[in-house]
Amino acid sequence: MIDKLVFLLALAREEHFGRAADACGVTQPTLSAGIKQLETTLGVLLVERGTRFVGFTPEGLRVLDWGRRIVGDARAMRDELQARRDGLTGHLRLAAVPTALPIIAKLTTPLRDLHPEVTFTVRSCTSGEVLGLLENLEIDAGVTYVGNEPLGRVRHVPLYDERYALVVAADDPLATRTSVGWADVGGARLCLLTPDMQNRRIIDRRLLQAGQEPHPVLESNSLMVLVSQVRTGRWASVLPTLMAEALLGDAMGPDAPIRAVPIQESEASPVIGLVYPLREPLSPLTAALVTEARRLSESKSATATG
Repeated sequence: MIDKLVFLLALAREEHFGRAADACGVTQPTLSAGIKQLETTLGVLLVERGTRFVGFTPEGLRVLDWGRRIVGDARAMRDELQARRDGLTGHLRLAAVPTALPIIAKLTTPLRDLHPEVTFTVRSCTSGEVLGLLENLEIDAGVTYVGNEPLGRVRHVPLYDERYALVVAADDPLATRTSVGWADVGGARLCLLTPDMQNRRIIDRRLLQAGQEPHPVLESNSLMVLVSQVRTGRWASVLPTLMAEALLGDAMGPDAPIRAVPIQESEASPVIGLVYPLREPLSPLTAALVTEARRLSESKSATATG
């Protein structure tokens, strides 16, 4: 039955019989026959069929929920048995919101040092996409915001508080300030992430709370585009301090053409954390990653209070 559930999950992900078959490495008739066999076994109709994929019946949606658990548990069992035999090996699939990408190296590097046979794939996604990929078993864990919007059925480990800086040219009047407020930010020629990014929604809320209407002159879903604009000296942007340091580095020194001015906050900073499946036991690779996340979280907590 598990292989038939895999077909159903692929159909939910692709919403197209042909693409789902390609994703499973089978022909479309094989996938369709497998789903029909699953319907016969369970005694319910799972898929609403037309000339193309229409959707799932209410029973089909429930089977999808069970299927994600069953397939996830089966994969975790297989991985655990392989780890017992060969040690911790395999491929770990991660996704992260763009602003949190610099923290990935602090998770993957120590994990790789401990387990040299482990490899990684890291995808950059919106927060909604991270949770969707995790639910559909397309990734093993994600790094995203954990306190602003609903997470659903996942567990999480907080990693760090996201703090912000206004990044401006050195000759900008705000560049000599030790800090700025969100009202100051609203008056700058801003380039920001697109509204589908949670970081942008956070910035918009901060600006509105300061009485400023968000009106960026340029929007992009790429942080590299924003940084390229800032480097011209004609634009400003709001970046998490961690991302500003990673992308701009030496370009922000005291004699450099760019300054990163801390933004004063009147409320708690958003929290970035590792999200992972609500499942016990976890696969060995995911469990090892969670262990590293907890170590990182504890070390940052100790630094903050020390």
